[in-house]
Amino acid sequence: MTTQTKLAEEKLTQNNLESYLWKAADILRGAVRPEKYGDYMLPLLFFKRLSDVWTEEYERALQKFKEPKAAKLKFVHRFMIPDGCLWDDIRKQTKDLGQKLNNFLEKIVKANPELEGVLNRTDFNKQDEIPQERLIKLIEHFSQYKLGKHNVQPDVLGNTYEYLLKQFNELAPQRAGEFYTPREVVRVMVEILDPDEGDEVYDPCCGSGGMLIVSHHHLTNKGKDPKKFFLYGQEINPDTWTIARMNVTLHDLYAEISHGDTMANPKFLDGAGLKKFDIALANPMWNQKGYKELMENDRLGRFSYGIPSDEKADWGWVEHMLASLKPQARMGIVLDQGALSRGGAEGDIRKKIVEEDLVECVVALPEKIFYNTGAPGCLIFLNKDKQNVRKGKVLFIHASRGFEKFKNMNVLRDEDITRIVDAHRKSASIPKYAQVVSVDKITGNDYNLSVTRYVDVFEEAEAIDVSHVWQMLKQIGNESQVVENELASYLKELGYEL
Repeated sequence: MTTQTKLAEEKLTQNNLESYLWKAADILRGAVRPEKYGDYMLPLLFFKRLSDVWTEEYERALQKFKEPKAAKLKFVHRFMIPDGCLWDDIRKQTKDLGQKLNNFLEKIVKANPELEGVLNRTDFNKQDEIPQERLIKLIEHFSQYKLGKHNVQPDVLGNTYEYLLKQFNELAPQRAGEFYTPREVVRVMVEILDPDEGDEVYDPCCGSGGMLIVSHHHLTNKGKDPKKFFLYGQEINPDTWTIARMNVTLHDLYAEISHGDTMANPKFLDGAGLKKFDIALANPMWNQKGYKELMENDRLGRFSYGIPSDEKADWGWVEHMLASLKPQARMGIVLDQGALSRGGAEGDIRKKIVEEDLVECVVALPEKIFYNTGAPGCLIFLNKDKQNVRKGKVLFIHASRGFEKFKNMNVLRDEDITRIVDAHRKSASIPKYAQVVSVDKITGNDYNLSVTRYVDVFEEAEAIDVSHVWQMLKQIGNESQVVENELASYLKELGYEL
């Protein structure tokens, strides 16, 4: 490997870093399936960051203690890198690179058990999936810049990681929808829920960890102390769980991310029951099947409002999240709009939740803003301790028309996000956009929460001036007669008998 590493002292900008890292995809193109790009690029990015940060920490400690052994001690480093396992060590390997990289990563995991299943999940020795010559080029490409904290701030690197996830999503949207919620939707949820210092925030199906990360940034943007803010997530898919763990680490924040099926085996417990949180937010897989029997035999009492059908677990997720909230807590969930009006078992659960005055706001979103479906989704916000001005009422927001259209998707713009959040904060009716509705009226509508049931989104028909239209029709008729007469005259001149 001969590429000269660029040791520029200037900090990499967001745009430069995104462009530089995304060019790695060009190295894989044609040899690796697009849906596998992330499997190779993300662990290498993670390894490069760990190695460069360790080196920075070592050099600072060496200046301070003047002793190499002291500079390698555990208290100096967040993550330990064993001797011979730094990034530059793997660059020296010329044979059996895939297997040697696997061995390096296993040694790092052994030194850092919390990275088990995160750094060592990908097998780099599958030459039928990633030829060695492409792996060499990929490593050399990542070697061009130092990615330590001196050159790349955690937020910049973390945001670039999210950019890569978004790019991978566009290459393989069906897979993407399983773990990536568009950040514009997440921003709406977080700004409405407005987490603060001291809050414990929970996402029971956290995907790539985006909702937790945006919650963290929301707090720091308010000038609050993130050390007094606690993040928890659980994810069923092991590959997605890996992505989430890398994501929070690259953002240089702490979050407890557990692996497992939240419905079958929730990981966050307090004694014999569920741990309680201040805020819960989630985008579960819509219309999940196969959970009815599990809910019927639940040992934690999560489904006190009823058991959904075996075909659709949407309101089961709502119940789990409600059961995970403290007495004065709140939650937000992304569901498909059908969940707002379906009857049967779902309707019975919705009825009880509405009757308890837990629903605070329902937002209808545009179609085509999620990666794996064109169906329009909705946001449902529930609050166990509504403000007095909101009690006995639900705010409905029709945000379906506010977006920018791109090639394959629609995207919420900053002004669309601001409009939704402002409407929620004001909690007042806005013509053609938002409507405050009493729980009594919703009861009278059979507990239907469809936004268009309450927000009048239809434009009034323009008044027609019948007299003016009649005169126009007469004029068109006269002009048509003139043309017809002229055409008949021409045909006669040509010898045609009419």
